[in-house]
Amino acid sequence: MFGIQMTSSKQNKGTSMPFKTVRIWLFAIAALGISGYGISIMFEILNSNGMTLLEYALLALFSITFAWIVTAFCSGTIGFLLQLLRIDPLTLKRIKPISFDSQALAKQRTAVVMPIYNEDTHRVIAGFEVSLESLKETGQLDHFDFYLLSDTQDPQIAKNELSAWHALSERLGSTAKHVFYRRREDNKHRKVGNLTDFCERWGSQYDHMIVLDADSVMTGKCMLELTTSMLNNPQAGLIQTIPIPVRQDTFFGRFLQFASVLYSPMLATGSAFWQTDKANYWGHNAIIRVEAFITCCGLPTLKGNAPFGGEILSHDFVEASLLHSANWDVLLLSDIEGSYEEVPSNILDYAVRDRRWVQGNIQHLGLLSSSKLKLMSKFHFLLGATAYISSLIWLSMLALSTIDAVTRALNSDVYFNRAYQLFPTWQIAKTELIDSLLYLTIIILLLPKLMGVIVTLVHRNKRFGGSIKLILGSIIETVFAIIVAPLMMVFHAYFVICVFLGKKVKWDAQPREGRMVPWREAFGYTLFSTIVAIAWGSTAYYFTPVFFWWLSPILLGLILAAPIVRYSSSIKLGVFLRELGIFICPSEVDNDATLEALKVHLKKISVPQEGQYPTTIPTLPKEHVVTMPIQSFNKPHKLKMKALKAKAIKKFN
Repeated sequence: MFGIQMTSSKQNKGTSMPFKTVRIWLFAIAALGISGYGISIMFEILNSNGMTLLEYALLALFSITFAWIVTAFCSGTIGFLLQLLRIDPLTLKRIKPISFDSQALAKQRTAVVMPIYNEDTHRVIAGFEVSLESLKETGQLDHFDFYLLSDTQDPQIAKNELSAWHALSERLGSTAKHVFYRRREDNKHRKVGNLTDFCERWGSQYDHMIVLDADSVMTGKCMLELTTSMLNNPQAGLIQTIPIPVRQDTFFGRFLQFASVLYSPMLATGSAFWQTDKANYWGHNAIIRVEAFITCCGLPTLKGNAPFGGEILSHDFVEASLLHSANWDVLLLSDIEGSYEEVPSNILDYAVRDRRWVQGNIQHLGLLSSSKLKLMSKFHFLLGATAYISSLIWLSMLALSTIDAVTRALNSDVYFNRAYQLFPTWQIAKTELIDSLLYLTIIILLLPKLMGVIVTLVHRNKRFGGSIKLILGSIIETVFAIIVAPLMMVFHAYFVICVFLGKKVKWDAQPREGRMVPWREAFGYTLFSTIVAIAWGSTAYYFTPVFFWWLSPILLGLILAAPIVRYSSSIKLGVFLRELGIFICPSEVDNDATLEALKVHLKKISVPQEGQYPTTIPTLPKEHVVTMPIQSFNKPHKLKMKALKAKAIKKFN
């Protein structure tokens, strides 16, 4: 399939992207300017009575966290303007629908691959089948093949998969020639090894592969739009969509689902503007040029021990960075719809998933010294790690602020700090600056939410059940986000500490179906933080009541952590709000045909009982074996680089 196409990616011609460097500088200047302004205010506040080591530490921690939230704010603001004006963030032209060229599609071969590991067989097969049927309805299935790539190690689940696969093949009839099931007995290198096995055995027969997760559902129209986008951008090595959460019944699940579909398109549009052709990869619901992936994305095992050594855990960021370094474009298309996923239905399962991501993202910090990776890739690594480390920083900053406030309260009546001091040292409180910084921070945190609501009211309010229900839902979402933020901060801070202490975590299949969290489990995960919050609040109230009231929203979220965890996992509450029209999402209002088919499938079709179907291993297509070369994160010597390039071209020609 590759043949003479295996040439340097620099020779490809992609869609020009106007003012790429200007966009990056525009974003950087805005982010650095606002960050610098806020940090300077904080410095003036702390320096009012002279800086102590404690206050220097506070300033350093504040600088990191403030710059982090400003980065998100600037992306959101850019996305708001572009979405409001319906301007494509990459071309800076009016957004136009993607038109299909059947003749061009007929010349391409695309594999749709779904890697799975010990997953719920019923849900996996259902999502796999409805995505296939949706593509079949477009009339373009002949140019696609579907692969279910199992790494399942549980013997019973493996038997379920095999029975369900034979039942699926029977239902599909002649269409079954487009579907294949492969199970690895040895799941070496986990998902990375799973995809590597596919690419090395069958990947060279395809131009592209659309990577789905075990909980993914993708419409046929979305798959065709992705494939067409690849054809329109021959320089693109990877194109990422925005996976929108669906099928949620619990309050927490519907809260996540609503927030994602309301704000993610705007934030992604802003990110696409300044990331240009160096966007990121989130591991699924994306299309990849197989040629680029095979030649550039063979991942090494990193030297050293955890947290920075060992197998690369969050492989997606790294694969995008390797494509960048080989001059392939990685694009984020924020306006393609029909790309769906599922999310954990309660706070505890959500936190467990984040625990894995914390470890993977912190590992990326060990790659910041790489001479091969480009600056934008390193910025992605830094942002990904900071997203979680910032929680530890926020918590540390709050603790230090409490110590500083108590210290000031104890020394408030001390006016002579040195021997033989002639004049007293008066304590200065710059109240106006404190208020200004507080208001600035609130604006930076909440204005993107308001902008998301405004752009939705203008362009798609009916798809959220109407303006009133949209506004009411956004208010409930904002209030709950504020309430749950302290608990997530504590969880993430604890996870970061665990990672740096070398504690590993299992990367198992995650639960996705709704469940009511028992009281025992809720208290088991939150009791310690609740006790600490009570002691923390009591100390603050005793010594400095004013600071206590400033701290009270955070303390309240921690003290009520167990009830928040339990009642936010309520299916009854989530269904009740849906019946009222609160947290309604476009996929529900539109009655998306693929999601409706998934709902029917899950009710009518079950996993066959053992013995109902033969245990024969399904036939796989003929292999065309290639090798994915293991990459290095350091630039090779120029002569060695030329030799490797010549060897790769010779191999594929």
